[in-house]
Amino acid sequence: MNAKQDSGKPGLRQKALAGLAGRNLILVGLMGAGKTAIGKLVANTLNLPYIDTDQEIETAARMTVSELFTRYGEPEFRALETRVFERILAEGPAVVSTGGGAFINPVNRELIARSGLSMWLKADLETLWDRVKRRQTRPLLKTENPKQTLKELMDKRYPVYAEAELTVWSRNVRKETVMRDVLKALAGLAENEGTNSDA
Repeated sequence: MNAKQDSGKPGLRQKALAGLAGRNLILVGLMGAGKTAIGKLVANTLNLPYIDTDQEIETAARMTVSELFTRYGEPEFRALETRVFERILAEGPAVVSTGGGAFINPVNRELIARSGLSMWLKADLETLWDRVKRRQTRPLLKTENPKQTLKELMDKRYPVYAEAELTVWSRNVRKETVMRDVLKALAGLAENEGTNSDA
């Protein structure tokens, strides 16, 4: 049975929804981790809305993320990001993919903890670099040595991402395989809850 067929099994889908328990699922991680691609698949499988916070920010600001960084700097971008977060999380449940720096902000982490379930899509450096090196729209990678910058971002941010409630490895396999891992991680929450209630 392939990953797509398996992920569509009612049992896994229902267990994943039970584990999510009506909360927002917030996907965090570095650029290139697959938050958008995996988020859309998970949202479709769970029949939940999919929201990309960067797209919501661009709509609110009427300019791209890159333009926001250039014109106003990162602090103003982060402030707008938090305002968008507050609105999105209040409207849930939904599957929400975030910008790479969103979870680093302690205010955002507090918002997520109150109304969502955080999941880190974790990837190694070579996987991330392979995915982002062809794109010119990453403002934080516009440096002389973008791969080294990416490594420095990993070193700085991974200890914070590790605070997410769940972690799923994003690797070079079919997107459906990673999506199934996400569902299994959510289903595991429901199984653990059931085990605890039986104790």
